[in-house]
Amino acid sequence: MTHTSLDELGPVDYLIVEFPAGSTTFTGEMATELVALSKAGTIRVIDLLILVKDDDGSIEAMELADLDDLGEIQVLEAELAELLAEEDVTHLAAAMDPGSTAGVIIYENLWAAPFASAARRAGGQLIANGRIPIQAILAAIEADLELETVGD
Repeated sequence: MTHTSLDELGPVDYLIVEFPAGSTTFTGEMATELVALSKAGTIRVIDLLILVKDDDGSIEAMELADLDDLGEIQVLEAELAELLAEEDVTHLAAAMDPGSTAGVIIYENLWAAPFASAARRAGGQLIANGRIPIQAILAAIEADLELETVGD
């Protein structure tokens, strides 16, 4: 990872994308999009690993360096910090279904770094954050459309 002053660091998030057993169709599109986000300066990938959870619940974690044929995602490997400890991996894998594979990405939100730095200089600190799942947004939009239809 490039050296960034902690005063300039943007918010750091993680996400886990799970692929249930038998339903994966990797085309390289995800790697292309991740590299594009990094090249555009939107995010900085700090750590990326692949988790495999066997049917018996055992977990195998693989860093990018453990994988062959990385394709265009190879450009990210040099910047990775390998931030996650074994207990972190165990905690993250607890959300996975047996027999599934997941990609874990830890990334800095570079787009938000200037705001985060200004907030810290003003004495602010992040006390909560979250995400609204797309399924919840779609359900809310559908409910609104139903109300509009009923109201006509």
